[in-house]
Amino acid sequence: MADFIFRISPNIILGSYSASRLGQFVQEWGTKFMVLMDPILTECGIAAKIKQSLTDRKVDFFVFDEIPNAPDTSVIENALKLAKEAHIHGIIAIGGTKTTNIGRVVSALYNEAPNLYDFVDGSVPTAGAIPLICVPTTMRDIFLFSDKTPIIDARSRQLKTLKIQNNITKLTIFDPNLSVSLTDNQTASVTLETLCMAVESYISQKSNFFSDTMAEKAMELIISSLDGAPTLSSATSPELFFAEGGCMTSIACGVAFPGAANLLALAINARFKISHSIVTSILFPYIIEDAAKYKTEKLAKVARILRIATEATSDDVAVASLAENIRNRLASANLPTRLKDLSVSIEQLSLAAEDAGNLDLINSMPRSMTADDLFDLIKQAY
Repeated sequence: MADFIFRISPNIILGSYSASRLGQFVQEWGTKFMVLMDPILTECGIAAKIKQSLTDRKVDFFVFDEIPNAPDTSVIENALKLAKEAHIHGIIAIGGTKTTNIGRVVSALYNEAPNLYDFVDGSVPTAGAIPLICVPTTMRDIFLFSDKTPIIDARSRQLKTLKIQNNITKLTIFDPNLSVSLTDNQTASVTLETLCMAVESYISQKSNFFSDTMAEKAMELIISSLDGAPTLSSATSPELFFAEGGCMTSIACGVAFPGAANLLALAINARFKISHSIVTSILFPYIIEDAAKYKTEKLAKVARILRIATEATSDDVAVASLAENIRNRLASANLPTRLKDLSVSIEQLSLAAEDAGNLDLINSMPRSMTADDLFDLIKQAY
């Protein structure tokens, strides 16, 4: 086994109403910020409360909320231009992963002279980044603890990954109250996606004792958010269970990047602007069935952690029950169960498989995979 070296960044604050103290927390890194804000937060009233926290602490800021579904490099160019013109001290990203992804790129490239597309095409930032504070509303982020971040090339709608500096994110605030901005349908798909992230991290080729520990506890917390705690004595809310599970899933993903479901979902979202949480959820049971051929013991343990199987259940039966349980959860939440339900053709999806196969992230899959293997998985789920 390779040496285990652990460096954690960012600092983490997790708790109810912690976002209401944002203005207090950010002052360590400056007094003038660009706030990247998911537009849905304005509609549900959360944006006003967060902005008030900054105003009350005399923090100077302006809001950028022109963030569409699947924002590409054209959106990032605009955000980066505004940030540089305002001479800010740092970035505050509040929203789902599309918002935090933009935050990472703007933070990484703020002090860089070359064109954005130089970095999209492979250049590595050499200047120092400015501080980034993340407030995730979907309680999970694959790239939160990573030195990479996804970026969508507006020239081709292809998914790329941008190498960024270490320790860009200085603080992440997990506030379970922010999840109220999600609809019931979104909550179901995001929860299943987060569970898939934890499982794929658990069976990754790069997993180790630390990521396994994080993923196992994350799965335990996520299932408690869905089905309640195993003991009636727990007074923890489902939202807090999920925030804790999402936080630990993000840590696990920072060590062992998730597998094919998450990679394909990112590539499909880039090409066709389809929700990556929906795509991941659809692919989830097929990932289980594929990995059952070489990760049976670990997947059987997942089934037991999720209370789908007991110690007396054979491993093969436990894994089959796990895949069936995910399919039942998709159906009960009225979520699509096949990729063909997303109004995209198999020929179009083949492009996304090629995009995903060209990324270095494919080296983190639970088994050696190519673009052809990814397309086979798409065909099964279609």
